[in-house]
Amino acid sequence: MKKTTIATAVLASLTLSGLAQAQTLNIVSWGGAYSDSQQKAYHDPWMKKTGDKIVNIDKSANALAGLRAQNQAGNVTWDVVDMLPSDAIIACDEGLIDIIDADKVLEPAPDGTPPSKDFLDNSLGECFVPQIVYSNILAFNTSMFPKDKEPDSIKALFDLENYPGKRALQKKPINNMEWALVADGVAPDDVYEVLSTEEGVERAFKKLDTIKDHVIWWEEGAQPPQLLADKEVSFASAYNGRIFNASVNENQPFDIIWDAQVFELDGWVVPAGKLDRVKDYLAFATATPQLANQAKYISYGPARKSSSALVSTMDGTDIDMKPHMPTYGPNFKTAIRKDDAFWADHLDELSQRFNAWLSS
Repeated sequence: MKKTTIATAVLASLTLSGLAQAQTLNIVSWGGAYSDSQQKAYHDPWMKKTGDKIVNIDKSANALAGLRAQNQAGNVTWDVVDMLPSDAIIACDEGLIDIIDADKVLEPAPDGTPPSKDFLDNSLGECFVPQIVYSNILAFNTSMFPKDKEPDSIKALFDLENYPGKRALQKKPINNMEWALVADGVAPDDVYEVLSTEEGVERAFKKLDTIKDHVIWWEEGAQPPQLLADKEVSFASAYNGRIFNASVNENQPFDIIWDAQVFELDGWVVPAGKLDRVKDYLAFATATPQLANQAKYISYGPARKSSSALVSTMDGTDIDMKPHMPTYGPNFKTAIRKDDAFWADHLDELSQRFNAWLSS
């Protein structure tokens, strides 16, 4: 009887110890299908493994302002934040987020390759750990073109003779100016060098002039698929995940032109002083298997090279997800990485010029 009592006490002590170690993590992201993919690939397995509770907060659209406000109030309640690299650069410079030594904090690839070599080249920031690659692409409604004349180049966007119809483009200079230069003969690798000059800016606007009267300008990500579905436009710029979802889940006759895709990264930052608290979760969520698993639920490419090789089929289907990834070899040949530093320096100026051009 005495032995049983002692054993029970020890077990209870261990149980209480385990519960004491469990914690609640407030994780900020974008909501919708993207947060759902994170829940299934990262959060659920982590909670099952550790007993932690994860609270999802859909505030990434205003994450930088939110971090500033919490920091000023001296009450930072967020533990991990999903943020764009351009905002992460600012947050890091302002001391709002922790510096992360990737090779000390994150997991190596399964073959032992350190994180600094396994994540996509130049994707890791001083305070930023990427998760996915998503793309701004040009899509079209296949029912509006003969099968033997379907467009496959960004030049088709500007070719009204061979590819008639309205175009839907996002109402901002980013992406549109890059595509205008590529369509005008600038190599994707040289786009930002050319765009850094007055001549390059004028060249981009001159090319955009050729389709200006045929453009419907959109501002919300849900608009391009709807415009394509309604056949109000024959081409639309869009986020690749939106077009994949419309094609696969809604059976829309859409296809993607991957030529000159402008790809961006999205990833995690850690509010200042929180790294010790969340580093185990961060290492788990950005490990090779978890980033590969996320691609089962959404058509964004994993930010680790070792994860790309493990991408399989869409959850619950036999759809091979590899060809739908922005980082898939054939899709990535002419890809343009959005230059966050360039746009940080020039966005205000070029936005003013772009808006003046629209109204002229």
